[in-house]
Amino acid sequence: MSDLRGEEELDERKAAILKTVVAGYVETAQPVGSSQVARDPAIDVSPATIRADMATLERDGYLTHPHTSAGRVPTDKGYRFFVDHLVPPLPLLPQKQEQVREFFSRAHGEIERMLHDTSQLLAALTDCAGVVVSTEHERLVVRTALLTRLGRRTALLVVVLSSGAVDREAIPLDDDVTDEDVAEVSAYLQQHFADHPIGQLAPGGLSLPETGRPAVDALVRTCRLALETSREPESRADHVFVGGTSLMAERFGAVEQVRAVLSTLEQSYVVVTLLEDVIAQGLSVSIGSENRLETLSECSLVVAPIAGEGEEGLSGGAIGVLGPTRMDYPQALAAVAVVGQRLSRQLQDG
Repeated sequence: MSDLRGEEELDERKAAILKTVVAGYVETAQPVGSSQVARDPAIDVSPATIRADMATLERDGYLTHPHTSAGRVPTDKGYRFFVDHLVPPLPLLPQKQEQVREFFSRAHGEIERMLHDTSQLLAALTDCAGVVVSTEHERLVVRTALLTRLGRRTALLVVVLSSGAVDREAIPLDDDVTDEDVAEVSAYLQQHFADHPIGQLAPGGLSLPETGRPAVDALVRTCRLALETSREPESRADHVFVGGTSLMAERFGAVEQVRAVLSTLEQSYVVVTLLEDVIAQGLSVSIGSENRLETLSECSLVVAPIAGEGEEGLSGGAIGVLGPTRMDYPQALAAVAVVGQRLSRQLQDG
């Protein structure tokens, strides 16, 4: 992963020119020429001076230009300078602020549904793919655990977690397991699983007493083994929510590039790792070549941690938007910040 930070400072005029080029290219998707920059009232110099400064910015790696155009487009380094010098940060547009207020005024009930809908909200606000990663699974506390018989050889283990998420696991039953055994195990699970983190309940974790009834104790062990399976990354796709993937197809011209980006978004464990990597570096934006995956070398990721019940920072999960490097960074940053704050508050208030 390359690091575009820590580069030399630009003088005020070159910085203004670079910001104008970035803003123009984001808005039009067309290379920006010196005549377009000269129309910015904040840049009060001749077109010849602008052309000279743009040439310098290109030489220093902030701009480049397609061979078919005299205009310039930003490089990853140019976008990084633009993002790092957004002072002051721009607010979310008023109509989008109202969209967020309306969403959270209606966001009640099942947490998983709210997280799914939040990913769709982020996509609608930014025209990028919205991503929501729920609280670290093994730290979630069990609120309710029960076992119910489905058939002669199968039962269903249902575990409700502190985030509102519901884990469901099919449990095989031996032929000699009675309905009374299943009922006794269900009562045992509620008594001994509730109020403990789910990560402590798998085999080898929290020491739990035995009942002295072999059939019941064996079934309890089977339930604990099922919980261990549910903690595996590949079993946790329902804790990663991605909305607006169809928007990605509209933002990229090459079909193969779209396919590679969408394939990455389908890998929930990779998505979690991406967001964690950015936050661990103390960043809110990862741009192009800064991303750890080659498939995302032409994408940018804007992220923010969320706090769950009684938690701070990444332990509560994270949200983000993924789009092309030519994204509206001020609005993406504003959307992720506002939605992250509102979602944290909603999770903490229950």
